[in-house]
Amino acid sequence: MPNNWSPVPLSWPAHCPDLARYLPDRVGTHLPGRRLALVATAPRVGSCVTWVTVPGLGRDEAVAELDATTELERAGSAARVVTPLLVPDRGAAGAEPTRLLKFHAPEIVFGIDSLAEAAPAAVRLGAVRPLLVTDPGLLAAGWVDELLGYLRGEGLDARVWSDLTPNPKDHEIAAGHEYYRDNGCDVLIALGGGSVIDAAKGIAILAANGGNILDYEGVDRAPAPIPPLVMVPSTSGTGADVSQFCIVTDTTRGTKITILGRALVPDITVIDPRLLTTMPEWLNAATGLDALTHGIEAFVSLGHNRLTDHHALRAVAMVTENLPATMVRPGDMPARVEMAQASLEAGLAFTNAILGAAHAMSHQVGGMLDLPHGVINGVLLPHVIRFNAEADPAPFATIAECLGLPEHRDTPAVAALAVADRVERLAREVGVPKGLAELGVTEDDLPRLAAQTLQDACLSTNPRTADHAQIHALFRAAL
Repeated sequence: MPNNWSPVPLSWPAHCPDLARYLPDRVGTHLPGRRLALVATAPRVGSCVTWVTVPGLGRDEAVAELDATTELERAGSAARVVTPLLVPDRGAAGAEPTRLLKFHAPEIVFGIDSLAEAAPAAVRLGAVRPLLVTDPGLLAAGWVDELLGYLRGEGLDARVWSDLTPNPKDHEIAAGHEYYRDNGCDVLIALGGGSVIDAAKGIAILAANGGNILDYEGVDRAPAPIPPLVMVPSTSGTGADVSQFCIVTDTTRGTKITILGRALVPDITVIDPRLLTTMPEWLNAATGLDALTHGIEAFVSLGHNRLTDHHALRAVAMVTENLPATMVRPGDMPARVEMAQASLEAGLAFTNAILGAAHAMSHQVGGMLDLPHGVINGVLLPHVIRFNAEADPAPFATIAECLGLPEHRDTPAVAALAVADRVERLAREVGVPKGLAELGVTEDDLPRLAAQTLQDACLSTNPRTADHAQIHALFRAAL
Protein backbone atom coordinates (compact mmCIF):
# COMPACT_ATOMS: atom_id res chain seq x y z
CA MET A 1 0.00 0.00 0.00
CA PRO A 2 1.38 3.46 -0.83
CA ASN A 3 2.89 5.36 2.05
CA ASN A 4 0.45 8.26 1.67
CA TRP A 5 -2.57 6.02 2.24
CA SER A 6 -4.36 6.36 5.53
CA PRO A 7 -7.33 3.98 5.27
CA VAL A 8 -10.24 4.69 7.57
CA PRO A 9 -13.01 2.06 7.71
CA LEU A 10 -16.29 3.61 6.63
CA SER A 11 -19.78 2.27 7.05
CA TRP A 12 -22.34 1.92 4.27
CA PRO A 13 -24.26 3.94 3.25
CA ALA A 14 -23.83 7.08 5.40
CA HIS A 15 -20.47 8.22 4.05
CA CYS A 16 -21.21 7.87 0.33
CA PRO A 17 -24.74 7.18 -0.91
CA ASP A 18 -23.53 6.81 -4.53
CA LEU A 19 -20.96 4.15 -3.68
CA ALA A 20 -23.03 1.36 -5.25
CA ARG A 21 -21.87 2.28 -8.73
CA TYR A 22 -18.30 1.35 -7.78
CA LEU A 23 -18.60 -1.51 -5.32
CA PRO A 24 -19.58 -5.13 -6.02
CA ASP A 25 -22.88 -6.74 -5.12
CA ARG A 26 -22.96 -8.63 -1.84
CA VAL A 27 -25.61 -11.19 -2.67
CA GLY A 28 -25.81 -14.88 -3.35
CA THR A 29 -26.10 -16.09 0.23
CA HIS A 30 -28.25 -18.98 -0.97
CA LEU A 31 -25.11 -20.94 -1.75
CA PRO A 32 -24.05 -23.51 0.83
CA GLY A 33 -20.47 -23.60 2.02
CA ARG A 34 -17.95 -21.65 3.98
CA ARG A 35 -17.52 -17.90 3.86
CA LEU A 36 -14.25 -16.77 2.35
CA ALA A 37 -12.30 -13.78 3.62
CA LEU A 38 -12.27 -10.79 1.31
CA VAL A 39 -8.94 -10.48 -0.46
CA ALA A 40 -6.95 -7.26 -0.32
CA THR A 41 -6.74 -5.72 -3.77
CA ALA A 42 -3.91 -3.45 -2.74
CA PRO A 43 -0.55 -4.97 -1.72
CA ARG A 44 -1.50 -5.37 1.94
CA VAL A 45 0.01 -8.56 3.28
CA GLY A 46 -2.13 -10.31 5.85
CA SER A 47 -5.21 -8.19 5.30
CA CYS A 48 -8.64 -9.75 5.06
CA VAL A 49 -10.30 -6.52 3.97
CA THR A 50 -10.75 -5.21 0.45
CA TRP A 51 -9.57 -1.61 0.18
CA VAL A 52 -11.06 0.25 -2.76
CA THR A 53 -9.82 3.57 -4.11
CA VAL A 54 -12.96 5.45 -5.17
CA PRO A 55 -12.75 8.55 -7.38
CA GLY A 56 -14.80 11.31 -5.84
CA LEU A 57 -13.95 10.34 -2.27
CA GLY A 58 -10.37 11.55 -2.58
CA ARG A 59 -7.43 9.50 -3.72
CA ASP A 60 -6.44 8.16 -0.33
CA GLU A 61 -9.79 7.37 1.23
CA ALA A 62 -10.81 3.74 1.42
CA VAL A 63 -13.84 1.65 2.16
CA ALA A 64 -13.69 -1.50 4.21
CA GLU A 65 -15.65 -4.10 6.16
CA LEU A 66 -18.48 -4.52 3.71
CA ASP A 67 -21.55 -6.45 4.80
CA ALA A 68 -21.54 -9.64 2.72
CA THR A 69 -25.34 -9.92 2.86
CA THR A 70 -26.19 -6.41 1.69
CA GLU A 71 -27.70 -5.93 -1.75
CA LEU A 72 -26.51 -2.74 -3.46
CA GLU A 73 -28.92 -1.11 -5.88
CA ARG A 74 -27.39 0.59 -8.92
CA ALA A 75 -29.49 3.51 -10.14
CA GLY A 76 -30.42 3.29 -13.80
CA SER A 77 -29.38 -0.33 -14.24
CA ALA A 78 -32.06 -2.79 -15.22
CA ALA A 79 -29.76 -5.77 -14.79
CA ARG A 80 -29.27 -7.53 -11.48
CA VAL A 81 -26.20 -9.70 -11.22
CA VAL A 82 -26.31 -12.39 -8.58
CA THR A 83 -22.70 -13.08 -7.71
CA PRO A 84 -21.67 -15.11 -4.68
CA LEU A 85 -19.29 -14.40 -1.88
CA LEU A 86 -20.14 -17.78 -0.44
CA VAL A 87 -18.24 -20.39 -2.42
CA PRO A 88 -19.29 -24.01 -1.98
CA ASP A 89 -16.67 -26.05 -0.17
CA ARG A 90 -14.49 -27.95 -2.66
CA GLY A 91 -12.66 -29.98 -0.06
CA ALA A 92 -13.22 -31.45 3.37
CA ALA A 93 -15.59 -29.42 5.51
CA GLY A 94 -13.71 -26.83 7.51
CA ALA A 95 -10.37 -27.89 6.07
CA GLU A 96 -7.49 -25.47 6.35
CA PRO A 97 -5.24 -24.75 3.36
CA THR A 98 -2.66 -27.50 2.90
CA ARG A 99 -0.12 -25.13 1.37
CA LEU A 100 1.00 -21.54 1.68
CA LEU A 101 -1.10 -19.31 -0.55
CA LYS A 102 0.02 -16.12 -2.27
CA PHE A 103 -2.30 -13.68 -3.99
CA HIS A 104 -0.64 -11.39 -6.53
CA ALA A 105 -2.34 -8.10 -7.31
CA PRO A 106 -1.40 -4.54 -8.20
CA GLU A 107 -2.73 -1.40 -6.59
CA ILE A 108 -6.15 -0.90 -8.17
CA VAL A 109 -7.90 2.41 -8.91
CA PHE A 110 -11.41 1.79 -10.24
CA GLY A 111 -14.25 4.04 -11.30
CA ILE A 112 -15.72 6.42 -13.84
CA ASP A 113 -13.38 9.34 -14.58
CA SER A 114 -10.45 7.60 -12.91
CA LEU A 115 -8.22 8.10 -15.99
CA ALA A 116 -6.87 11.28 -14.36
CA GLU A 117 -5.39 9.14 -11.58
CA ALA A 118 -2.85 7.57 -13.94
CA ALA A 119 -0.73 10.73 -13.90
CA PRO A 120 -0.19 11.00 -10.12
CA ALA A 121 0.26 7.22 -10.07
CA ALA A 122 3.19 7.56 -12.47
CA VAL A 123 4.65 10.37 -10.37
CA ARG A 124 4.52 8.20 -7.24
CA LEU A 125 6.51 5.57 -9.13
CA GLY A 126 9.24 8.08 -9.97
CA ALA A 127 8.28 9.07 -13.51
CA VAL A 128 10.02 11.98 -15.19
CA ARG A 129 9.87 10.91 -18.84
CA PRO A 130 7.35 8.07 -19.01
CA LEU A 131 6.72 6.10 -22.19
CA LEU A 132 3.02 5.93 -23.04
CA VAL A 133 2.43 2.73 -25.04
CA THR A 134 -0.82 2.72 -26.99
CA ASP A 135 -2.28 1.96 -30.44
CA PRO A 136 -3.77 3.90 -33.36
CA GLY A 137 -7.34 3.15 -32.28
CA LEU A 138 -6.85 4.78 -28.87
CA LEU A 139 -5.20 7.77 -30.51
CA ALA A 140 -8.21 8.21 -32.81
CA ALA A 141 -10.66 7.82 -29.92
CA GLY A 142 -9.12 10.76 -28.06
CA TRP A 143 -8.11 8.91 -24.91
CA VAL A 144 -4.39 9.41 -25.52
CA ASP A 145 -4.78 13.19 -25.73
CA GLU A 146 -6.80 13.22 -22.52
CA LEU A 147 -4.18 11.21 -20.65
CA LEU A 148 -1.33 13.31 -22.06
CA GLY A 149 -3.06 16.37 -20.66
CA TYR A 150 -3.09 14.83 -17.18
CA LEU A 151 0.56 13.78 -17.49
CA ARG A 152 1.65 17.25 -18.56
CA GLY A 153 -0.36 18.69 -15.70
CA GLU A 154 1.91 16.72 -13.36
CA GLY A 155 5.00 18.13 -15.09
CA LEU A 156 5.89 14.91 -16.91
CA ASP A 157 7.66 14.84 -20.28
CA ALA A 158 5.75 11.87 -21.70
CA ARG A 159 6.68 10.18 -24.97
CA VAL A 160 4.18 8.18 -27.04
CA TRP A 161 4.81 4.94 -28.95
CA SER A 162 1.97 3.38 -30.91
CA ASP A 163 3.49 1.23 -33.68
CA LEU A 164 1.54 -1.84 -32.64
CA THR A 165 -0.79 -4.35 -34.23
CA PRO A 166 -3.14 -6.78 -32.45
CA ASN A 167 -1.37 -9.77 -30.89
CA PRO A 168 1.99 -7.99 -30.31
CA LYS A 169 4.80 -9.38 -32.43
CA ASP A 170 8.36 -10.06 -31.32
CA HIS A 171 9.77 -7.45 -33.72
CA GLU A 172 7.26 -4.83 -32.54
CA ILE A 173 8.39 -5.23 -28.95
CA ALA A 174 12.01 -4.91 -30.07
CA ALA A 175 11.12 -1.66 -31.83
CA GLY A 176 9.28 -0.38 -28.77
CA HIS A 177 12.28 -1.13 -26.58
CA GLU A 178 14.55 0.75 -28.96
CA TYR A 179 12.25 3.79 -28.77
CA TYR A 180 12.15 3.55 -24.96
CA ARG A 181 15.95 3.37 -24.75
CA ASP A 182 16.68 6.08 -27.31
CA ASN A 183 14.34 8.54 -25.57
CA GLY A 184 15.66 7.88 -22.07
CA CYS A 185 12.27 6.86 -20.71
CA ASP A 186 11.58 5.54 -17.22
CA VAL A 187 8.07 4.48 -16.12
CA LEU A 188 5.94 2.62 -18.68
CA ILE A 189 2.26 3.53 -19.02
CA ALA A 190 0.07 1.28 -21.16
CA LEU A 191 -3.19 2.72 -22.44
CA GLY A 192 -5.05 0.06 -24.40
CA GLY A 193 -6.17 -3.53 -24.51
CA GLY A 194 -4.27 -6.71 -23.87
CA SER A 195 -1.99 -6.29 -26.89
CA VAL A 196 -0.84 -2.85 -25.73
CA ILE A 197 -0.38 -4.01 -22.15
CA ASP A 198 1.57 -7.11 -23.17
CA ALA A 199 3.76 -4.97 -25.43
CA ALA A 200 4.52 -2.62 -22.51
CA LYS A 201 5.45 -5.60 -20.36
CA GLY A 202 7.70 -6.91 -23.12
CA ILE A 203 9.42 -3.54 -23.46
CA ALA A 204 9.96 -3.49 -19.70
CA ILE A 205 11.54 -6.96 -19.78
CA LEU A 206 13.99 -5.90 -22.50
CA ALA A 207 14.73 -2.58 -20.80
CA ALA A 208 15.97 -4.44 -17.73
CA ASN A 209 17.32 -7.66 -19.21
CA GLY A 210 18.22 -7.02 -22.86
CA GLY A 211 18.27 -9.71 -25.54
CA ASN A 212 15.32 -10.97 -27.57
CA ILE A 213 11.85 -11.13 -26.04
CA LEU A 214 11.53 -14.76 -27.14
CA ASP A 215 14.43 -15.63 -24.82
CA TYR A 216 12.11 -15.17 -21.86
CA GLU A 217 9.47 -17.77 -22.71
CA GLY A 218 8.50 -19.76 -19.63
CA VAL A 219 8.39 -19.01 -15.92
CA ASP A 220 10.62 -16.46 -14.16
CA ARG A 221 13.13 -16.24 -17.00
CA ALA A 222 13.69 -12.47 -16.65
CA PRO A 223 15.87 -12.05 -13.52
CA ALA A 224 16.49 -8.28 -13.42
CA PRO A 225 13.86 -5.95 -11.90
CA ILE A 226 11.81 -4.22 -14.61
CA PRO A 227 10.76 -0.54 -14.80
CA PRO A 228 7.54 0.45 -13.01
CA LEU A 229 4.29 -0.26 -14.85
CA VAL A 230 1.03 1.72 -14.84
CA MET A 231 -1.81 0.09 -16.77
CA VAL A 232 -4.95 1.75 -18.13
CA PRO A 233 -7.09 -0.96 -19.79
CA SER A 234 -9.44 0.07 -22.59
CA THR A 235 -11.14 -3.31 -23.01
CA SER A 236 -13.12 -5.50 -20.63
CA GLY A 237 -11.65 -8.95 -20.76
CA THR A 238 -7.94 -9.55 -21.10
CA GLY A 239 -7.03 -9.07 -17.44
CA ALA A 240 -3.49 -8.23 -18.56
CA ASP A 241 -3.54 -5.12 -16.38
CA VAL A 242 -3.48 -7.24 -13.21
CA SER A 243 -1.79 -10.42 -14.43
CA GLN A 244 1.68 -11.93 -14.27
CA PHE A 245 1.41 -13.01 -17.93
CA CYS A 246 2.88 -11.53 -21.10
CA ILE A 247 1.79 -13.11 -24.40
CA VAL A 248 3.91 -12.45 -27.50
CA THR A 249 3.63 -13.73 -31.07
CA ASP A 250 6.69 -15.59 -32.32
CA THR A 251 6.54 -14.59 -35.99
CA THR A 252 9.06 -17.22 -37.09
CA ARG A 253 7.23 -20.20 -35.63
CA GLY A 254 3.76 -18.74 -36.10
CA THR A 255 2.72 -19.30 -32.48
CA LYS A 256 2.27 -17.37 -29.26
CA ILE A 257 4.69 -17.70 -26.37
CA THR A 258 3.83 -17.25 -22.72
CA ILE A 259 6.11 -15.29 -20.41
CA LEU A 260 5.12 -15.72 -16.79
CA GLY A 261 6.53 -14.16 -13.66
CA ARG A 262 5.57 -12.28 -10.51
CA ALA A 263 7.62 -9.29 -11.70
CA LEU A 264 5.13 -8.79 -14.55
CA VAL A 265 2.26 -7.94 -12.20
CA PRO A 266 1.88 -4.19 -12.81
CA ASP A 267 2.45 -1.73 -10.00
CA ILE A 268 -0.80 0.16 -10.54
CA THR A 269 -3.86 -0.37 -12.73
CA VAL A 270 -6.33 2.45 -13.37
CA ILE A 271 -9.68 1.15 -14.61
CA ASP A 272 -12.00 3.79 -16.08
CA PRO A 273 -15.15 2.20 -17.59
CA ARG A 274 -15.58 5.20 -19.91
CA LEU A 275 -12.79 3.83 -22.09
CA LEU A 276 -14.86 0.74 -22.89
CA THR A 277 -17.47 2.76 -24.77
CA THR A 278 -15.23 3.30 -27.83
CA MET A 279 -14.37 -0.37 -28.41
CA PRO A 280 -15.41 -1.78 -31.77
CA GLU A 281 -18.25 -4.29 -31.47
CA TRP A 282 -16.04 -7.27 -32.43
CA LEU A 283 -13.48 -6.31 -29.78
CA ASN A 284 -16.15 -5.92 -27.14
CA ALA A 285 -17.38 -9.45 -27.88
CA ALA A 286 -13.89 -10.92 -28.04
CA THR A 287 -12.63 -9.43 -24.78
CA GLY A 288 -15.87 -10.23 -22.96
CA LEU A 289 -15.59 -13.89 -23.93
CA ASP A 290 -11.95 -13.82 -22.89
CA ALA A 291 -13.00 -12.69 -19.40
CA LEU A 292 -15.61 -15.45 -19.29
CA THR A 293 -12.96 -18.02 -20.23
CA HIS A 294 -10.61 -16.65 -17.57
CA GLY A 295 -13.28 -17.03 -14.91
CA ILE A 296 -14.31 -20.56 -15.84
CA GLU A 297 -10.79 -21.87 -16.39
CA ALA A 298 -9.50 -20.28 -13.18
CA PHE A 299 -12.33 -21.82 -11.14
CA VAL A 300 -11.68 -25.36 -12.38
CA SER A 301 -7.88 -24.98 -12.61
CA LEU A 302 -5.59 -27.27 -10.65
CA GLY A 303 -4.14 -24.05 -9.24
CA HIS A 304 -7.43 -22.70 -7.90
CA ASN A 305 -7.66 -21.90 -4.19
CA ARG A 306 -9.90 -20.20 -1.67
CA LEU A 307 -8.48 -16.80 -2.57
CA THR A 308 -9.34 -17.12 -6.28
CA ASP A 309 -12.63 -18.99 -6.38
CA HIS A 310 -15.00 -16.14 -5.54
CA HIS A 311 -13.31 -13.79 -8.03
CA ALA A 312 -13.69 -16.41 -10.75
CA LEU A 313 -17.36 -17.11 -10.06
CA ARG A 314 -18.29 -13.46 -9.84
CA ALA A 315 -16.60 -12.78 -13.18
CA VAL A 316 -18.50 -15.61 -14.89
CA ALA A 317 -21.85 -14.35 -13.61
CA MET A 318 -21.15 -10.70 -14.43
CA VAL A 319 -19.99 -11.36 -18.00
CA THR A 320 -22.93 -13.64 -18.75
CA GLU A 321 -25.38 -11.05 -17.45
CA ASN A 322 -23.88 -7.89 -18.91
CA LEU A 323 -21.97 -8.61 -22.12
CA PRO A 324 -25.09 -8.79 -24.35
CA ALA A 325 -26.29 -5.43 -23.01
CA THR A 326 -23.03 -3.74 -23.95
CA MET A 327 -23.33 -5.12 -27.48
CA VAL A 328 -26.79 -3.61 -27.93
CA ARG A 329 -26.22 -0.39 -25.95
CA PRO A 330 -22.51 0.55 -26.11
CA GLY A 331 -23.09 3.62 -23.96
CA ASP A 332 -24.84 1.74 -21.13
CA MET A 333 -22.53 2.84 -18.30
CA PRO A 334 -23.96 0.61 -15.54
CA ALA A 335 -23.32 -2.44 -17.76
CA ARG A 336 -19.87 -1.10 -18.69
CA VAL A 337 -18.98 -0.71 -15.02
CA GLU A 338 -20.05 -4.31 -14.42
CA MET A 339 -17.97 -5.53 -17.36
CA ALA A 340 -14.94 -3.55 -16.19
CA GLN A 341 -15.25 -5.20 -12.80
CA ALA A 342 -15.80 -8.62 -14.39
CA SER A 343 -12.57 -8.25 -16.33
CA LEU A 344 -10.76 -7.18 -13.17
CA GLU A 345 -12.05 -10.07 -11.09
CA ALA A 346 -11.36 -12.61 -13.83
CA GLY A 347 -7.84 -11.24 -14.10
CA LEU A 348 -7.25 -11.52 -10.36
CA ALA A 349 -8.51 -15.10 -10.50
CA PHE A 350 -6.50 -16.39 -13.44
CA THR A 351 -3.21 -14.70 -12.63
CA ASN A 352 -3.24 -16.56 -9.32
CA ALA A 353 -4.91 -19.83 -10.35
CA ILE A 354 -3.56 -19.95 -13.94
CA LEU A 355 -5.71 -21.31 -16.80
CA GLY A 356 -6.35 -24.45 -18.83
CA ALA A 357 -6.75 -26.17 -22.18
CA ALA A 358 -8.93 -23.53 -23.84
CA HIS A 359 -6.18 -20.95 -23.51
CA ALA A 360 -3.42 -23.42 -24.37
CA MET A 361 -5.25 -24.26 -27.60
CA SER A 362 -6.31 -20.70 -28.37
CA HIS A 363 -2.74 -19.42 -28.19
CA GLN A 364 -1.76 -21.73 -31.05
CA VAL A 365 -4.62 -20.75 -33.34
CA GLY A 366 -4.11 -17.06 -32.62
CA GLY A 367 -0.40 -17.29 -33.30
CA MET A 368 -0.91 -19.15 -36.56
CA LEU A 369 -3.66 -16.94 -38.00
CA ASP A 370 -3.21 -13.66 -36.05
CA LEU A 371 -6.83 -13.74 -34.91
CA PRO A 372 -8.59 -12.17 -31.88
CA HIS A 373 -7.81 -14.32 -28.87
CA GLY A 374 -11.25 -13.99 -27.24
CA VAL A 375 -13.10 -15.05 -30.39
CA ILE A 376 -11.07 -18.25 -30.52
CA ASN A 377 -11.80 -18.84 -26.82
CA GLY A 378 -15.50 -18.45 -27.53
CA VAL A 379 -15.33 -21.25 -30.09
CA LEU A 380 -13.14 -23.59 -28.02
CA LEU A 381 -14.46 -23.14 -24.47
CA PRO A 382 -17.69 -25.20 -24.74
CA HIS A 383 -15.72 -28.15 -26.13
CA VAL A 384 -13.11 -27.90 -23.37
CA ILE A 385 -15.82 -27.71 -20.70
CA ARG A 386 -17.39 -30.94 -21.98
CA PHE A 387 -13.98 -32.62 -22.13
CA ASN A 388 -12.99 -31.61 -18.60
CA ALA A 389 -16.42 -32.42 -17.17
CA GLU A 390 -16.05 -36.05 -18.22
CA ALA A 391 -13.37 -36.37 -15.53
CA ASP A 392 -14.91 -34.12 -12.84
CA PRO A 393 -18.20 -32.30 -13.45
CA ALA A 394 -18.62 -31.01 -9.87
CA PRO A 395 -16.95 -27.58 -10.31
CA PHE A 396 -19.08 -26.93 -13.37
CA ALA A 397 -22.19 -27.72 -11.36
CA THR A 398 -21.22 -24.88 -9.02
CA ILE A 399 -20.87 -22.59 -12.02
CA ALA A 400 -24.31 -23.70 -13.22
CA GLU A 401 -25.78 -22.70 -9.87
CA CYS A 402 -24.10 -19.31 -9.97
CA LEU A 403 -25.55 -18.72 -13.43
CA GLY A 404 -29.01 -19.70 -12.22
CA LEU A 405 -29.28 -22.61 -14.64
CA PRO A 406 -32.11 -24.97 -13.62
CA GLU A 407 -29.91 -27.97 -14.47
CA HIS A 408 -27.82 -27.30 -11.37
CA ARG A 409 -30.48 -29.29 -9.48
CA ASP A 410 -29.77 -32.30 -11.69
CA THR A 411 -26.64 -34.45 -11.58
CA PRO A 412 -23.26 -32.66 -11.83
CA ALA A 413 -22.75 -34.18 -15.28
CA VAL A 414 -26.01 -32.70 -16.57
CA ALA A 415 -25.24 -29.35 -14.95
CA ALA A 416 -21.79 -29.25 -16.57
CA LEU A 417 -23.26 -29.83 -20.03
CA ALA A 418 -25.74 -27.03 -19.36
CA VAL A 419 -22.83 -24.67 -18.64
CA ALA A 420 -21.20 -25.61 -21.95
CA ASP A 421 -24.47 -25.00 -23.77
CA ARG A 422 -24.94 -21.64 -22.02
CA VAL A 423 -21.46 -20.52 -23.03
CA GLU A 424 -22.15 -21.63 -26.59
CA ARG A 425 -25.40 -19.63 -26.71
CA LEU A 426 -23.66 -16.52 -25.38
CA ALA A 427 -20.91 -16.84 -27.98
CA ARG A 428 -23.48 -17.10 -30.78
CA GLU A 429 -25.43 -14.17 -29.33
CA VAL A 430 -22.43 -11.85 -29.58
CA GLY A 431 -21.51 -13.01 -33.07
CA VAL A 432 -18.74 -15.57 -32.62
CA PRO A 433 -18.49 -18.17 -35.44
CA LYS A 434 -19.71 -21.70 -34.78
CA GLY A 435 -16.39 -23.36 -35.54
CA LEU A 436 -12.70 -22.86 -36.16
CA ALA A 437 -13.14 -23.60 -39.86
CA GLU A 438 -14.93 -20.27 -40.25
CA LEU A 439 -11.81 -18.63 -38.85
CA GLY A 440 -9.52 -20.33 -41.34
CA VAL A 441 -8.36 -23.47 -39.52
CA THR A 442 -8.16 -26.60 -41.67
CA GLU A 443 -7.92 -30.30 -40.92
CA ASP A 444 -4.28 -30.23 -42.06
CA ASP A 445 -3.47 -27.69 -39.32
CA LEU A 446 -4.65 -29.88 -36.46
CA PRO A 447 -1.56 -32.09 -35.86
CA ARG A 448 0.67 -29.02 -35.61
CA LEU A 449 -1.79 -27.16 -33.38
CA ALA A 450 -2.13 -30.16 -31.06
CA ALA A 451 1.64 -30.60 -30.77
CA GLN A 452 2.15 -26.93 -29.92
CA THR A 453 -0.67 -26.99 -27.38
CA LEU A 454 1.12 -29.69 -25.39
CA GLN A 455 4.03 -27.26 -24.90
CA ASP A 456 1.86 -24.38 -23.64
CA ALA A 457 2.24 -23.50 -19.95
CA CYS A 458 -1.53 -23.08 -19.50
CA LEU A 459 -2.12 -26.80 -20.13
CA SER A 460 -0.24 -27.69 -16.95
CA THR A 461 -3.12 -26.53 -14.74
CA ASN A 462 -5.97 -27.94 -16.82
CA PRO A 463 -8.03 -30.15 -14.48
CA ARG A 464 -7.83 -33.13 -16.85
CA THR A 465 -4.62 -34.35 -18.43
CA ALA A 466 -4.64 -34.60 -22.20
CA ASP A 467 -2.36 -36.23 -24.75
CA HIS A 468 -1.81 -35.37 -28.40
CA ALA A 469 -4.68 -37.54 -29.62
CA GLN A 470 -7.15 -35.95 -27.17
CA ILE A 471 -6.12 -32.39 -28.02
CA HIS A 472 -6.30 -33.27 -31.73
CA ALA A 473 -9.83 -34.61 -31.17
CA LEU A 474 -10.82 -31.43 -29.35
CA PHE A 475 -9.59 -29.30 -32.24
CA ARG A 476 -11.49 -31.48 -34.71
CA ALA A 477 -14.69 -31.21 -32.63
CA ALA A 478 -14.32 -27.43 -32.69
CA LEU A 479 -13.85 -27.23 -36.46
